[in-house]
Amino acid sequence: MIAPSAPSPAAVSSANGDQTLPVPLRHNWSRQEIEDLLQQPLLELLWQAQQVHRAANPGYRVQLASLLSVKTGGCEEDCAYCPQSMHHSADVSGRPELAVEPVLERARAAKAAGAHRFCMGWAWRDIRDGAPFDAMLAMVAGVRALGLEACVTAGMLTDQQAERLAAAGLTAYNHNLDTSPEFYGRITTTRTYQERLETLARVRRAGLTVCCGGIIGMGESDTDRAGLLQVLANLDPHPESVPINALVAVEGTPLEQQEPLDPLELVRMVATARMLMPFSRVRLSAGREQLSREAQILCLQAGADSIFYGDTLLTTGNPDVAADRALLAAAGVSVEVPSLNTV
Repeated sequence: MIAPSAPSPAAVSSANGDQTLPVPLRHNWSRQEIEDLLQQPLLELLWQAQQVHRAANPGYRVQLASLLSVKTGGCEEDCAYCPQSMHHSADVSGRPELAVEPVLERARAAKAAGAHRFCMGWAWRDIRDGAPFDAMLAMVAGVRALGLEACVTAGMLTDQQAERLAAAGLTAYNHNLDTSPEFYGRITTTRTYQERLETLARVRRAGLTVCCGGIIGMGESDTDRAGLLQVLANLDPHPESVPINALVAVEGTPLEQQEPLDPLELVRMVATARMLMPFSRVRLSAGREQLSREAQILCLQAGADSIFYGDTLLTTGNPDVAADRALLAAAGVSVEVPSLNTV
C-alpha cells in the first residue's frame, strides 16, 4: 500500500513558526471579527489578502484538480442545492456506478491534461462496506500509483473506514459544512451539523488531510458566511483544503429560483478565507463556469490557489481545459507539478 501523504505545509509552518505572515495564525476568531473583514471596502480587503497570499504562496502557484462522480444520484440526503437528492425532481440517478478501471482511465486522462489531484464522489449519506467500499479502496490506491493526489467525498464514515482509506493511500477526505450552523437547517434536515463535525474528526484521527468548505448564494446573510468561515478557521489545524462554491441553481431543486450570486461576493469570500487560513488551499469550485475571466482572475488575486479542472463537477458544468489554460496564462499563474508528497 502507498503511505498517506506527508503533513501539509500549513501544519508544518504553523507548528514550526518559521513563516512570516502579515497576520497571526489563529484558531480563535470571533464571528464579528470575520464579518468585519468580509464587509471591508473591496480594495482594502484585496490588499490585505494579497499580502497574506504572497507570504504563504510565493510565486503564485495553482493546483489543478479533477473531479469525477463515481456513484451519481439517489442520495438519501435532502440538501436543497443538490440535483443528486432522491427527495428532488432533479435527481439524476439512473447512471451506472463506475467500476475501478474506467475510473482509473479518467484519472490517467486527468493527469495527461495536467491535473495534480483526482477527486472522486459517491452520492451516499454514508460509506457502505462491502464490494462498493472495496472498489473505492482500489480506486484510491490506483490513483495514488499514478502519482496523483487522491480525494474522496462519500458522506459520513466510521473510524475503521477512515483508517482503511488512509492505508490505501488516500490524500484527503472531503466533507463540506455547506453554511453556518444557524442557516444549516434551511439547507439540510437529514444530517446534523454535529454529524458533519464528527465526520471531520474521524478523518483527522485517521491521519488524513481535511477538505472542507461551503456554498454561498443560497440565501444566507453575511453573518452566516462569517459563521461558516468561523467554524472552519477555528478548527485546529485548519483544513488543508477549503473549497468555496457558488450556488448553481438547478431546476428541480428547492433553490432553483435563487438569484445569481454577485461575483464580487465570491471574491470577498475567497479573500477572507485566505486571511483566516493562510496556508490552506482555497479552491474555486462549483459556480466558476458563471464567472467572467476577470472575476476568476480577481479570485486568484484574492487568494485562490486551486481550481477544479475539466468539463464537469459531479453533475454541473465547468470551464473547459483549454479555456482554463488560457486563463492561467493570462493571469501569469504557474501550475504545480504533481508529486506523491503534496497535499
